[in-house]
Amino acid sequence: MFISSAFAQAAPAAASGGDMTSTLMSMLPLLLMFVVLYFVIIRPQMKKQKEHRAMIDALSVGDEVVTAGGFLGKVSKLGEAYVGIALASGVDVQMQRSAVVQVLPKGTVK
Repeated sequence: MFISSAFAQAAPAAASGGDMTSTLMSMLPLLLMFVVLYFVIIRPQMKKQKEHRAMIDALSVGDEVVTAGGFLGKVSKLGEAYVGIALASGVDVQMQRSAVVQVLPKGTVK
């Protein structure tokens, strides 16, 4: 009765223009969180995986390594997917290449 119908119909149209900016502003924290997570978690993990892959590819016979199980040994055989490791004299085991965690300096394993 007191509000004209033309004024009531114009109000939602005016509000929809401001609604677009409020939608973008509400998405901004989500986008910023994704960017921060990328640089804090995802990117360093990808870098670490790349370094591990390069280390695995550079293995050669005679390298002294540490495995994921904690074994120390020398690489005795190299295969496409597997590596033979001499843990002690007469004790050779065969493991996946990805089980090698670290290459030690020469002379570490006695």
